Amino acid sequence: MKKIFTRRRMILIGIALVLLAGGVYLFNFSKINKKDLAIKSLAVITKFSGLLPIPDDEKKELDVMNKLVEYFTKKDGVTRTFMIMLQNNMELRPGGGFLGQYAILKIKDGEVISTFFEDANLLDQRINAKITPPYPFTRMMDIKKWKFRDSNFSPDFPTNVEKAKYFYRLAGRNSDFDGVIAVNAEVFNDVLELTGPITVPGYGVTFNSTDGALKLEEYVEKRYIMNPEIDTQNRKEIMRKMAPMMIEKLFSLGNVAKIAELGHKELQNRNVMINFKDEYLQGLIESVFWDGRVARDWNSDYLMMVDANMGALKTDHYIKRDVSYDVDLTLEKPTVTLNILYKNNATYGDWRTSDYHSYLRVYVPKGSTFLESKMVSLANKGEDFEKTYFGFICHVLIGRETNAIIKYELPAGFGIDDYRLLVQKQSGVGNIPFKIHLKTKDGEYNQEQTLDKDLKFEFQKGD
Repeated sequence: MKKIFTRRRMILIGIALVLLAGGVYLFNFSKINKKDLAIKSLAVITKFSGLLPIPDDEKKELDVMNKLVEYFTKKDGVTRTFMIMLQNNMELRPGGGFLGQYAILKIKDGEVISTFFEDANLLDQRINAKITPPYPFTRMMDIKKWKFRDSNFSPDFPTNVEKAKYFYRLAGRNSDFDGVIAVNAEVFNDVLELTGPITVPGYGVTFNSTDGALKLEEYVEKRYIMNPEIDTQNRKEIMRKMAPMMIEKLFSLGNVAKIAELGHKELQNRNVMINFKDEYLQGLIESVFWDGRVARDWNSDYLMMVDANMGALKTDHYIKRDVSYDVDLTLEKPTVTLNILYKNNATYGDWRTSDYHSYLRVYVPKGSTFLESKMVSLANKGEDFEKTYFGFICHVLIGRETNAIIKYELPAGFGIDDYRLLVQKQSGVGNIPFKIHLKTKDGEYNQEQTLDKDLKFEFQKGD
């Protein structure tokens, strides 16, 4: 019974994904079909509004989704404007993926009334200010000016939102958005898994879930690289034409529950992140942890591993990770040994792929002390978001592995009686096998999970 109600609840989450992350595409769809988003959304909500009692966390998500759908579909004559940041996580950045395109979406009375879609590079050409970029850009890519396309260099989505709006204003635009939404390219493949293959008329190319994002990348990037005379604006016209076809297929599936489950997964694993100007709406998003924020109020052990692809290519498609986390609580100061095994499964280099060059930051409890590392550069140390971080340059050659080992002490006075660990997932990273080994005076304990969303490990004396 619980599973049934969970699936019903997910229907609302899926609707929200379509309304939010897919809004830029729905504009094209609505021009063809003239469908009222409010009617479609509220019809589903009405159908399932009489749910029986469900667990508290599910009730909370259901309540949040009801309020969000109500907000996006209300007919009050007010035009609301949103920025959609389209991020390619095959070129991983701390905030998800390389910010190659963006869209400005306007909604009124529950209907998308206009959209503007543009390459980030075109926006950046209008920025004349000389803003010094973060250290890795100058050190590893010789980039001397920080601009919009590189604005998502924080693992904290609200921070990236403010930085993106800052650069948008430097380009002479008004950044007073009602909300900002980030969508990673992985969502494209996940949607194709539901819709099945899509062939775009006039282009002679079919996209499917196994290689859809790669094939699209090849179509809009490789042809441009090989022929720079192709217009940068029109080379991605295929994306505009494909979007309404995808939406049409989604709505004709007859299985809203599957769409909803997809939406829930994308929000949980941070492939979709949302930020509202309205404090009440932002509070709703934060209450169910869909805001992409680095946790500030966690008072026990903490870990977030954040990679930034500084190779300027799409090598992350071939990178796999495996993590082991060993913590020894028997020492005077609890000591952590973190092993991150990187595997570069590419077999050769080309226009899209190379050796992997990452700037890795490991966020740990504030006051932790770095001890040593192997297979990475010297540590760059700092503090942010009430955390200490250690930064490293890390390389993984094509067809090879790199086992990055980082050892550090947890801060003095760290509580060990009721040990807890929060591991936050970086947006845009695929699923990572995660093993934890805990050594205490009472014994040793092991757990294995998949880091496909934020994880919590708990240990209490006597367990």
